[in-house]
Amino acid sequence: MSNRTLGVLGVPSSAAAHAPGLERSPAALRAAGLLTALGASGRAVVDHGDTPQARWRPDPPERSNPHDVARVRAGLQDVREALGPVLASGHLPVVLGGECTVTLAVLAASAERGLDLGLVYVDGGQDLHVPADHPDEPIADSMGVAHLLDLPGAHDDLAGLGPRRPLLAPDRLCFVGFADDDEDVHGLVQSVRIPAEVVHQDPRAAAHQALAAVAHAADGFIVHLDVDVLDTFTLPLADIPQYGRGLTPSVLQELLAGLMSAPGWSGLVLVEANPDRDDENGTAMRALVDLVGAAVSASR
Repeated sequence: MSNRTLGVLGVPSSAAAHAPGLERSPAALRAAGLLTALGASGRAVVDHGDTPQARWRPDPPERSNPHDVARVRAGLQDVREALGPVLASGHLPVVLGGECTVTLAVLAASAERGLDLGLVYVDGGQDLHVPADHPDEPIADSMGVAHLLDLPGAHDDLAGLGPRRPLLAPDRLCFVGFADDDEDVHGLVQSVRIPAEVVHQDPRAAAHQALAAVAHAADGFIVHLDVDVLDTFTLPLADIPQYGRGLTPSVLQELLAGLMSAPGWSGLVLVEANPDRDDENGTAMRALVDLVGAAVSASR
């Protein structure tokens, strides 16, 4: 099993989110002991610092555009460039958002290096909206996968971020842990889907199913983890909470351990942990750090 050094990169951005807050997440994760927790896995850890901070601002868009799209793209370009040295060093990237769009930049940077990666999308939603689906609330945070797949109606600034278009094929994508079943409103994405209720029944079996779904990718797979996959009553951090229908922390930890212990695991994108949701002692952020650290420890 790979013992690659973990290369941590922070992306302090809420530019594509619904409101400010997520730009403080990388600092909060570090303050809660994430680097120590990752190091406890026995892997070496290198902190590559942060990309420039981008705090949400009001920017009413044209009806066909995501909110503040030029600034969102500029931030993703920063991430793509910052990941170049991480990947060139052979480090396994651990990218701390910020919001869900950062996964676009991770796959763009990987594609630039000629990597053929799959994506296991552990998220409370599927992020398959295109701008025209919600013209009055065109927040890019809910559009990341639509732009990875370059669905009809995707915005050029996001879908065209990388060296190829689309950045990801549906047979290299698996949705895991979502609690909705209505996001693929256009019926265009025939990827494997493993909903939260199935993950609850047997998280290890769900991990094996997800691994089989992305096995076509020659160079392994990235795990995208949005903390809104968790029931907010069990760990209150999600920027957009869901109550009573997400995963529990123990189920999520077992799922992640099953994914990260696979030889093809090639990186983690951790997003949507809003420090404003936590208590004054940072209890939930420390619980998330412990969960992620334990799952990474299973990867050795």
